[in-house]
Amino acid sequence: MRRVVAIANGKGGVGKTTLTAGLAGQAASEGRRVLVVDTDPQGNLGRDLGYGLQDGSSLGLAITHGLPMEVSRGVRNGLDVVPGGPALWDVGAAFTSRGARGASLPGLRPAVDRVRPEGTDKDYDLVLVDTPPGEPILQELVFAASDYLIIPTRSDEASLDGLVVVAQRFAAARTVNPDLTLLGVVLFGVRAGSTRLIKRVQSALDETLGGAAPVFGTSIRYLESAAVDMRGRGLLPHELEQVHHGDKSLRINRLREGVKVDTGDSLLSRESSAARLAGDYSALAHEVLAAITERERRSRVEVAV
Repeated sequence: MRRVVAIANGKGGVGKTTLTAGLAGQAASEGRRVLVVDTDPQGNLGRDLGYGLQDGSSLGLAITHGLPMEVSRGVRNGLDVVPGGPALWDVGAAFTSRGARGASLPGLRPAVDRVRPEGTDKDYDLVLVDTPPGEPILQELVFAASDYLIIPTRSDEASLDGLVVVAQRFAAARTVNPDLTLLGVVLFGVRAGSTRLIKRVQSALDETLGGAAPVFGTSIRYLESAAVDMRGRGLLPHELEQVHHGDKSLRINRLREGVKVDTGDSLLSRESSAARLAGDYSALAHEVLAAITERERRSRVEVAV
């Protein structure tokens, strides 16, 4: 069963793209079929996944004219990507122009629904959509096409303001897409167990949405050295962990062979940091999928009643 999950915040720099790439890669590494759609004109997902920057014209034409999307297949085993890029800046103007004539755009969902994994008759298990923070029209189009929403946030006031903005857009989108569900908020770049921050997030969401919204128990720590290393190499957290482990094994073998090498503490520290970060993403991926499963179970019960 296909689930389309938007990842959004009203502010940039909250880990949205990094979170999208990490969750997608983790789910694919565990055997799930995953499609990522990058609706951000900046196209930074290409750096995180290592396929480079593209122009996003195929996705833009799919949204505005209903044309088939070009898919980058096998970015990772089980992971396909629809790249974003600067051509998506034109979507907002097309939306406004079409609306002025009383018409609408084909939108994102029909294009996404036409895409299937290659070599199998099975569907994607998960579709993750990265969104731009400063483009409300693109976010609106993504929300209309999605089943679930995840909001990442940091602890600073600007990030929490961005959380409120996207919560307001979520509430508005529900008038068009009543099945859109806020799956939860992810704390990014914060200490685990940040009780005060969790209370502030819940208070902001309660005030905006009029009811409690979930905050995922797993937070994603921010490790600057690992973040720079991952983006520079186009690696995901679990891949970086494997690389660092391989580097350590190579040094140990050279030492056994009598070759003088600089062991230092930095390599051990980098391996440990990457392992902890990979553990965060693994735990969060399981929590997200469990939340989706529980939501679907409750929906079936409600339908049966």
